[in-house]
Amino acid sequence: MSESIENLQDYFKQLRLAETASELPNLLRRAEQASWTYREFVQEIVQFELLKREEKSREKRMKWAKFPYLKTVKEFDLSDQTSLSQRQLNQLEEMTWLEQQYNLILLGPPGVGKTHLAIGLGIEAIQKGFQVMFVPMGELITLLKTREYTRKSQVQLNRIEASDLVIIDDLMYMAMDQREANLFFHLVNHLYERSSLILTSNKSPDQWGELLGDDGITTAILDRLLHRVEIIQMNEDSYRMKHRKTMF
Repeated sequence: MSESIENLQDYFKQLRLAETASELPNLLRRAEQASWTYREFVQEIVQFELLKREEKSREKRMKWAKFPYLKTVKEFDLSDQTSLSQRQLNQLEEMTWLEQQYNLILLGPPGVGKTHLAIGLGIEAIQKGFQVMFVPMGELITLLKTREYTRKSQVQLNRIEASDLVIIDDLMYMAMDQREANLFFHLVNHLYERSSLILTSNKSPDQWGELLGDDGITTAILDRLLHRVEIIQMNEDSYRMKHRKTMF
């Protein structure tokens, strides 16, 4: 006795193949029209389910990344940059540096595209299957200081520590006290040789010591961040200022 399509769909749902269950009528119709063999039909079902699972996984990783906005590498305007060539941008987009656990430090004044480039590379990493987290430096310090007390901070930091790529925006934009510097060091130490970091900052590494206030911690942090690193100096005029809208 043949099963109805509805019953077959229920079986797929019980096997937690909900996407395939929903698509089953279309798959059966295509199979009849194209005269698929049994093997071809099974292959189509498996490929469809895997594709849908990857789409869902990518959507989840995008949500977890917590990007403040979405801008791709393709949207990054190289005509306003002399610090990066198209070849270098293509190399960054290939993600070889991430596979080798290199860090990137994007330096320059506000408005030159540091955050845009960092987000674009983060999105590209997600497309390639990596887990990414974006966090502004001020928010990161708050998370570290409240980890012991709030569930939200624990969850966020657990995701950061489990990520393949961590993007810290506006690094060293303000001075830290000794406790904050210590907490930041322990995070960097945990991520060292487990994850890659993209750091955006308007201050070069040789100025970070003034903001950390502790030579020992500064040396330890720099030792880990600069072990394998590419520093990109973006000193052009502010893109936002050059392309601003005016009411006059």
